[in-house]
Amino acid sequence: MDLSDLAAYAEEKYQIREQFKWADFPGFSVLAEPFTGKWAALLMRLHDAETGRDIQRCDIKCGIHTLTEINEPYLTTPFRMKGDKWVGVAIDERTQADVVYRLFDRAVYYGEQRGYTLVLDNTPQQNSAGSYQETALPLSGSSRYSPDSDIPEKILQMMKMYRYGDGSFQQKCKNFFRQGKFMEDYEDDKPWNGSFLHYFPTYHDLSTEQLRGYFTWRSNIRKGNWQPVAPSLSYIYIYELLNGIGADSAEDSLRKMKAFEKNYLDTGLGDEDTRRNLRHWMLEFAVINKLPAETARQYAEPETLSKDAFLMILRDPKEHGDEEIFSALNAFTGEKLSQSPVITKNEAKGKHLFAEVWRYGSQFYFQNNKNLFVSCFGKENLYHWYPLANAVYFWQDQTMADSEFILTECRKFICRGGMWMEKKFETISFEKKRFQALLHEADRLLRKYLNTGHALKQKPEEAWASPYAEAVIEIDRRETIEAAKPKINIDLSGLEKIRRDSLQTRDSLLTEEELADEREAEPIPSAEVPDTSLSAPRDSFIHETVNEPVSPLSPLYAQIIQMLLRGESPDAVIREQHLIASVITDNINELLFDEIGDNVLECDGSTITLVEDYKEDIINILGG
Repeated sequence: MDLSDLAAYAEEKYQIREQFKWADFPGFSVLAEPFTGKWAALLMRLHDAETGRDIQRCDIKCGIHTLTEINEPYLTTPFRMKGDKWVGVAIDERTQADVVYRLFDRAVYYGEQRGYTLVLDNTPQQNSAGSYQETALPLSGSSRYSPDSDIPEKILQMMKMYRYGDGSFQQKCKNFFRQGKFMEDYEDDKPWNGSFLHYFPTYHDLSTEQLRGYFTWRSNIRKGNWQPVAPSLSYIYIYELLNGIGADSAEDSLRKMKAFEKNYLDTGLGDEDTRRNLRHWMLEFAVINKLPAETARQYAEPETLSKDAFLMILRDPKEHGDEEIFSALNAFTGEKLSQSPVITKNEAKGKHLFAEVWRYGSQFYFQNNKNLFVSCFGKENLYHWYPLANAVYFWQDQTMADSEFILTECRKFICRGGMWMEKKFETISFEKKRFQALLHEADRLLRKYLNTGHALKQKPEEAWASPYAEAVIEIDRRETIEAAKPKINIDLSGLEKIRRDSLQTRDSLLTEEELADEREAEPIPSAEVPDTSLSAPRDSFIHETVNEPVSPLSPLYAQIIQMLLRGESPDAVIREQHLIASVITDNINELLFDEIGDNVLECDGSTITLVEDYKEDIINILGG
């Protein structure tokens, strides 16, 4: 977190601008409530000459009791301010922005509280048990509730219910809940269209005219007549629903908040600040009321859900495809990875290679007892969570049962002893340099491998990442070479046709005398001799007699072998017979395999050559 983040939050939410009041101390500034001028925070930017580091601190006016409520190492007693209204905050990598923002919310409320003169009786009232009771105290010097005005009895009764108590924000929330429940079904018919701006507005902050105007407006919207109203009054309506005022159940409260967003905010009657707060509260409301997770996810920030989804993809990349992994990597680089020439030149291949680098690293990287994911994104940690802390909300059930609420695979809310914690991967714990180093080095090596784009400069501190990218490149290189090799697919269903064609070719080469001699030499069929013409992988020209073995080669195949033995080329014979050199080579090798046990011929696709080592064996088979 940075002090500039707090300043931006103050300006966006409260229109409080950072004020640099001291020319001699340019690192000091204040955030002050614009109407009263009261300070809410003192911001300090210092430089440590010994270490050369910049130090950021701030004092926030949220009450010293905060230190007993929130146990965080970066919270301490104030650095510069005095008194029990201030808390010091050390701004560094440990500091949780959401905690600081909520402390600032308290400070704004602290600053906007008004002072009242309380008139006490001479004798305090006691009940029969002897204990003191809270008594409604009239305001002195305020003409807000004029006794001469025409105030409905119901509103007068509500006013008398207010208890000042200790003046804390919790007391304010309790008063709002009690008064709201009392006025839950009240209706009025006196419109008011003035302007009203107030932080954490409640009924007690309104004049009689404004109160009647608010209840008139509420009566109309409950009937479906949506009309514009001062923004702070619309917040009172949201606070009512958060406290279950005017709703039958938590589900009913959420439905009515959705209706407010659709019929009021979506039609341009409200502003975007109201929408952001509303959706933030709807998520928290769904969690603390244990509504279904799919309901709560409707109100979570889309960026939060996307980040959680991407983290889960990178934590278990084997379960996800190239597109999912690359999208996750690209998201955490701010969309820069998609601009690499590795992607723009060949998107599919580039995404595959980047995804493979992450998969390979996830499998083999392990340093300092951490795998690649933990080294880049840390582990899930518990952080204090304060639901509805910046809304007027009264915790009715102070003994909330222990529970867990799983929003996403890597984000859950845990209640223990009435205190809420959020378990998540915090962005501040991300090791962005290590993550970016892996992808930068992978990008550099992939550009070089694919010969694309401007070459990136090699960085010595990224040398650890090189082996993972190089391994992926080597695997891809081997696969590319293998894929480029010609593949020969033999259709076995065509062997019978080849056999018939070969028989016709043989018969066309034999003379009448040779055909007659062959017919005389054919063995007499016998039922006791099995037919092996289909089962044996032999050329159809093989004929065996009972008493005398013959050459396994057909005359044509024998002619080709003899030509090769004499050093002659059989190409002319093969062309004349309209045969294929590679098929002839495979057939002869198969026929002679039982005799020799190895291939005797080789073919490069068109030219047949004889393996010299088996020359003598072939001569013997052919009869010398």
